[in-house]
Amino acid sequence: MTSLPAPARAQHPSARLARPAQAERRRTRETFQEDDFFGHQPSSRKELPDPEPLLINLTRCVIEVLAGARELDQLARWVSDDVYRHLLKRVVLSARARAVKGQPAQRPTFVIGRIMISEPRDGVVEAVVIVHTRARARAVAIRLEGMDSRWRASAVNVL
Repeated sequence: MTSLPAPARAQHPSARLARPAQAERRRTRETFQEDDFFGHQPSSRKELPDPEPLLINLTRCVIEVLAGARELDQLARWVSDDVYRHLLKRVVLSARARAVKGQPAQRPTFVIGRIMISEPRDGVVEAVVIVHTRARARAVAIRLEGMDSRWRASAVNVL
């Protein structure tokens, strides 16, 4: 009984099918990242709703969060991770300042004033919302980016 030479055994039909599939998987892993398909996908302006109601509500919520009248977690779905961390630092500082002064957290009284909106590119809105309190006026700068057919704040600064 003769045995097949080594190269002939390697050419078994199942071995030939396995190699191209492995090479294809390896090639796919090198060219595509999971985030390309499963990460946040940018949206164009025509797929997004009017940003003004979100700007008003987000401004109101940010002012209340910094005053200690609202929990920061309530904003998590509308802001990016970087904005959440930035606001968390501001919340901690505000809470410390209130504790040092012995002031309780109170719901602030304010009126939303003028809203200035610009669109530097498709799917991005940059806005300044003026907030009037009894003592002074403040500006809240917000950058919204369209992700997955909804607006998400990628920058929030209270001036």
